[in-house]
Amino acid sequence: MINAGEGYSGLQSPTDFLNEFNAQNFLIWSILSRIATATLVQVQEVTTTGGVAPVGFVNILPLVNQMDGSGNTTPHGIIFNCPYLRMQGGANAIILDPQVGDIGIAVFASRDLSSVIASKAQAPPGSRRRYDMADGLYLGGVLNGVPTQFVEFSATGIRISSPQQVKLDAPDVLLQSGSTLEIDAATLSFTAPTVNLTASSGLTLTTPLLTINGNIASTGTITNNGLPVDSTHVHTGVTTGSGNTGTPL
Repeated sequence: MINAGEGYSGLQSPTDFLNEFNAQNFLIWSILSRIATATLVQVQEVTTTGGVAPVGFVNILPLVNQMDGSGNTTPHGIIFNCPYLRMQGGANAIILDPQVGDIGIAVFASRDLSSVIASKAQAPPGSRRRYDMADGLYLGGVLNGVPTQFVEFSATGIRISSPQQVKLDAPDVLLQSGSTLEIDAATLSFTAPTVNLTASSGLTLTTPLLTINGNIASTGTITNNGLPVDSTHVHTGVTTGSGNTGTPL
């Protein structure tokens, strides 16, 4: 369309009027331009921000601007209440909710999803709209920065890194190693009603000082520098009276 005194406006460009082929080509691309497929978006708001909760929704902003026939660009508006992807099977899930500022991929359904989103069951389309940005699904992040908390899979193994506490919460936790299990920490604490350490060939503690607050009960032999210090040891120089015994044998 030509605006008097203002040049071209709308989706048409000056070359669309040159011949019939260009005109037909313009009509085809005009129809195709109404079909939303996939694009890069930025998360503006999240309804669920961590914790054990159902999957929520995000408000997203398409990052590729619209463009008219003269090359003028116009930003998109925000798309509200798009379901986002969570890795989940039944009651098992990886809870990793999007955060404001994330850049990710949004795809757009071929029919209106609103009835299915509302009922979470099979339903007819909510309207006759098709391939519309209103029916977006947010699939997750791309083009984002360096993480500070992550699980890394590489050729050398698996690495879990976090600047905060890592918590294992289960009725039973089994750490199983076929070779070596190492714990390297500034402080190592055990808090439990009962602590059982079972070693098939020996248990070695290397420390400048071992302090035990409480009683020690042993069913085997306790030695110090090779000499028994439990109920099996004997002393030299035993005499009656007020003298002391000799050292243990």
